[in-house]
Amino acid sequence: MALDVYVGSLTRYYARDWEGTAERATRDRGGDRETNRSSAASDRLKEAERLRPRVLAWRTALHGSLGADAPVPFEWSESLDGPHFTGRPGWASFGSLVLWAAYIEHPSLRRPPTLPELWDDDPALMRSNAEGFRSRFAHLVRKVELWLPVSFPFTFEANDVDGRRIVIGSADTLSRQLADLNNATWKVDSNEIVSWSRRPPLDDAPLEIRARYGFAILSALARRAVEHRLPMKLDT
Repeated sequence: MALDVYVGSLTRYYARDWEGTAERATRDRGGDRETNRSSAASDRLKEAERLRPRVLAWRTALHGSLGADAPVPFEWSESLDGPHFTGRPGWASFGSLVLWAAYIEHPSLRRPPTLPELWDDDPALMRSNAEGFRSRFAHLVRKVELWLPVSFPFTFEANDVDGRRIVIGSADTLSRQLADLNNATWKVDSNEIVSWSRRPPLDDAPLEIRARYGFAILSALARRAVEHRLPMKLDT
């Protein structure tokens, strides 16, 4: 099942002025035969210009809603022509990574060999999300959909730009927690991680193989988000 992860300005995201992995692959193969590209680009630019004040107002309100818990001001580029990055771990690999982290926190539980169909109800994941439990990997296991390029330790619920209730985390903290997950389990270097990203798992792949693929995709994008100070978002 498709799941893209996007890193870039939220203005560009909501204006749909970006390509997912599948769209980019189609274009690279010469499958994009759009004849009116300049008109389409102009329309996306107009939409982005319309959306940018709304995104900036949302960001200000979001920071204010945290009150005394608010970290440093929420500031990042909402430029209409800044860089953006995407990857496609897929829901199966993303879910496998989430469960892999949850079972590291609860080693007394038996890890499933493959991703369960209803993995949201997995007992280890439910324990990691239980009230009062201090998860080492909270910014991965707590159903976060948007990571901001600001450092803070907690996750929180809030409305997104479209008014939908989501869980928000920190890209900086996610990147550190993914590094911690590697140190706690695989202990591999960056070259090995890159090699994982080049081997998409088969449909019947074991949980760990899928988790490694999801880890390779997500950790690379989290690093991009930190380096370029840009939000990171699941495209669900």
